[in-house]
Amino acid sequence: MSIRPILRYPHPLLKKICRPVERIDSEILTLIADLIDTMREGPGSVGVAASQVGVTLRLCVVDVSQSKLGKECNHGLLVLINPEVLSSEGAATMREGCMSVPDYTGDVERPTKILLRYTDEKDTLRHVTAEGFEAVAIQHEMDHLDGLLFLDRISSLKSGLFRRKSYR
Repeated sequence: MSIRPILRYPHPLLKKICRPVERIDSEILTLIADLIDTMREGPGSVGVAASQVGVTLRLCVVDVSQSKLGKECNHGLLVLINPEVLSSEGAATMREGCMSVPDYTGDVERPTKILLRYTDEKDTLRHVTAEGFEAVAIQHEMDHLDGLLFLDRISSLKSGLFRRKSYR
């Protein structure tokens, strides 16, 4: 379909809480295809949320299968419509980056295992247990749906935020 421009912090739409997707129609399917294209074109990107392209709907895509961190444990391409974390466990701090904050990365603590409920692009309700890097990537994208950036999750901007040396 097409690659959409990514909004950059501090764009106000990045702080908006997204509204639920009411029905999956041709407009939503086009948005999904565009999100997938945008994610795949982004340098090192493993996910993108609709709000990052200016659409404030509870929709994101995640695919960590091509990342060295997610290669061993993943569900492939996930299209997450109205996703909810039902339970979580564990905790780990990982370095996160974001196409909406391209010049920085940060250390963020998140659960390492989540049980997720969402609707897919075929309007099927699904449940998935995600672990490790995939769980982190899903939570990162879901944060966008709640108007949060990884910057909001860093405990100390002084010691937990880093200028990106290069974007890979």
